[in-house]
Order: sequence, then structure tokens, then C-alpha cells
Amino acid sequence: MKIFVTGGSGFVGSAVVERALASGHQVLALARSDESAEKLERVGATPHRGSLQHLKSLGEGASQCDGAIHLGFQHDFSQFAKMCELDHRAVLTLGRVFHGSRRPLVVTSGTALVAPGRLVTEEDELRATVAELPRAATDVACRQLEQEGLHVTMVRLPIVHGEGDHGFLTILADIARQRGFSAYIEDGKNLWSSAHRLDTAAVYLGALEHGAKGERFHAVAEQGVVFKDIATVIARRLNLPVRSISRAEAREHFGWFANFAAIDCPASSEITRRRLNWTPTQTTMLEDLASDAYFA
Repeated sequence: MKIFVTGGSGFVGSAVVERALASGHQVLALARSDESAEKLERVGATPHRGSLQHLKSLGEGASQCDGAIHLGFQHDFSQFAKMCELDHRAVLTLGRVFHGSRRPLVVTSGTALVAPGRLVTEEDELRATVAELPRAATDVACRQLEQEGLHVTMVRLPIVHGEGDHGFLTILADIARQRGFSAYIEDGKNLWSSAHRLDTAAVYLGALEHGAKGERFHAVAEQGVVFKDIATVIARRLNLPVRSISRAEAREHFGWFANFAAIDCPASSEITRRRLNWTPTQTTMLEDLASDAYFA
């Protein structure tokens, strides 16, 4: 199969590209810079110059392929609603190229905001409106394409870790360095679901090859890691104290990241494991966080 991949030079996307190539697929991957194009070429993928903003380039790339995996997302939290609307348009553009065919489109979303405070399964739908939660724009686009008869599946990601990570765990470590201590909120028992980047890649390929229209898959290896344990490992690696802080203090300590630090977002992957015969094999979040990869 020839697969069009957006975000293929990114943290998760690069793992997906490499796994797809190792599985015998051809990969045409969106590249918005020379650096991204060179990275893709080094692993054997073919770069397709363009960007998420340039919808014509997305359509042209997808039209050359037998299926598509959409991982690209601009993580500009200062313009988050705008970035979510951009993702909405990108998903619609990719899907509509496949009108009149059974070519699959796999779209990326997350587990954390589906239903904070309880265990989320693949059968749970994101009920929030775009006005309430800008990230819902991606789910809205997927439902729209499904209603139009397109073969769309979704992979929901938890907190993804591994070498090369520049996401939530590195943000927490940076905040601890700046503040002089590693913090958790109140009792710190809120849970973050997680997975290693290499394990998530297998879910994307499984969703593309075996997913049914409208299915949701969870690339979740660990149902819930205790936030206090995360803060404790960071403190130990940085040789800093670890402290409990109140919710009132959290905004000052964590800044814009306070809501993420407080969220309780366990997620199940029981259906995904059964449907895709998926068994995570990589290191756990805390094992990775204790390694030099995060503190070199």
C-alpha cells in the first residue's frame, strides 16, 4: 500500500513512517521544510512538499495514495483554537480526496479530554462542542466524513514518551528546574495514561490495515500513571525536592500548564488490544523518565 502521512518527521509520526516502511508499504510524507524532507529521505520515505495550511498540497499528496495517516498538528498553545480549526480543515480535505472509494483515512486525537475524571474507553465519544473545547473540531470533522460515507478511523493518543520527546514530560522537568522543586497538586493521585512512541506506531498501522469505518482506537500502554510518581522521578533526577501544592498555588507554579498538571485522565485500550492483536512491548513512562534521555 502507498500511504500518505502528515507529521511524518515528528516525534510519533517518524515512528509510524519507519514501521510502515518496515512492513513493506511505500510512504509519501508531507514535508514543510528542507530539514523535514531530508529526514524523511534518510529513512526511505518520499517527501511531498507542502504544509497543513496549504490545503491543495494535502489533497495532491493524498490523491496519489491508497490511504492516509494524519498526525500533523501545530502545537501553538497561544493560538490553540486556530490550530484546531486548521486541523478540522485538513481532515476534511484529506477525507474528501477519497470520496467514492474505500481508501482509509486514520486521524489523530487524544484520550485526555474525552471524559476527565473517569476511565475512558474506545466506545466513549467526545461530547463537547467546539465552543466548549476547540480540540473537538477534529472529532466533528471525522463524524462529518463518516456521515458522507468515507472510511475514517481515529487513533487517540495518551501522553507519549520515549527518546526525542519534547512534550509534557520535558515541560514538567523544565518547570521544576525553573521553580527549584518538582510539584504535584494536593495528593497527586490524578492519573495520566501513557504509551511509548514505538508502541503507538503499531496501532496506527493496525488501524489503517484493519480498522472498520468509524472505529476509535486507543494507543494506550499504561492505563494510568500516578502524577505524584512522575513528579517524584523528576525531583530525583534533578536532585530537587518534591512538594505538594494547592490548586490555588498550581497556576503560579505551572503557569499555562496548570490544567494539564491537574487533569485526571485514565484510559483503557482493551478493545484496541483485542481488535488489533496489539501488545505494547516498550519501556514504561517512569522507566523512560528515569533515563538519561530526558536529562542529558
